[in-house]
Amino acid sequence: MNVESFNLDHTLVAAPYLRLADRKQLPAGDVIVKYDVRFTQPNVDHLDMPVIHSLEHLFAEKSRNHSSRVVDFSPMGCQTGFYLILQGEHTVDEVADLVQQTLLDVANATEVPAANETQCGWGANHTLDGAQQAARDFLTKRGEWLMVFADGSVEG
Repeated sequence: MNVESFNLDHTLVAAPYLRLADRKQLPAGDVIVKYDVRFTQPNVDHLDMPVIHSLEHLFAEKSRNHSSRVVDFSPMGCQTGFYLILQGEHTVDEVADLVQQTLLDVANATEVPAANETQCGWGANHTLDGAQQAARDFLTKRGEWLMVFADGSVEG
């Protein structure tokens, strides 16, 4: 199939994890990479929409304090994680460090940025507490992030 994640056997992964999902070289030579930042086990659990929405705002804002190469941080429709898109080549350890630094910022945030009607399309649909709990839960599993599959492997 054309969509990379549709070719991933979701029954074999073990969330939480951080996985290189795609790498594209653009016509001008620039490289963009997409990471699958999976918070919950597919088809077993999911994040509630206010949690996703708040994590999206917080991560999008806070990650740019640690890297000028963040292009986007987008939620997955299945509500189990996010896609982190970066410009340029990075090691998975560098990306894991960026995710860790950013989620520590999320855990210590005092508000969700732009959670209002002027700056957001659904400003009332946020939960700082929920986003912080999801960030803390993900951080406690830091040692497991690079083990994507239930058998402990990185690639299928």
